[in-house]
Amino acid sequence: MADLKETESNQAPTEVPVKEQTSDTKKKAPKPKKPTGQQARAVRTRSAKSSKQASSAEAVASPAVRAARKIYSENERAQKLGEIEKQTGRGESIKAAVKKAGISEQTYYQWKKVAGKAPQSDELKDLVKLEEENARLKKLLADRLRKENAELKKKLGLP
Repeated sequence: MADLKETESNQAPTEVPVKEQTSDTKKKAPKPKKPTGQQARAVRTRSAKSSKQASSAEAVASPAVRAARKIYSENERAQKLGEIEKQTGRGESIKAAVKKAGISEQTYYQWKKVAGKAPQSDELKDLVKLEEENARLKKLLADRLRKENAELKKKLGLP
């Protein structure tokens, strides 16, 4: 039994340093992270001495608030495009006309592109129908003129 006690006492000191090593690693605090972007600006503003510097830096750090997006109907779009075209026809710049209409230049050009395509397809369909009708009427007119011409030749006795 004495041998067992000796082995236990020999093992005990070896285990203690291992436990101490693990406890040391657990006690270490994580390194603080460096502030980035807006956080760094906010830290700087707190340490600023004058209130003007702090308020201007906070204004830069705060995100810009965007207005709610308005969705226009097809009629409203056509009306605004018409107004802009009238104003540009009077010699006003597109930038000024678009600003008066209350839309952005990008929106104007997108609407113009979409509006330019839609009527062309409708106009193209109408044009095709008109050409077909024109061809049909030309055939009817040619048939009537041939009949009248044949009747006149019979009356005159021409072969």
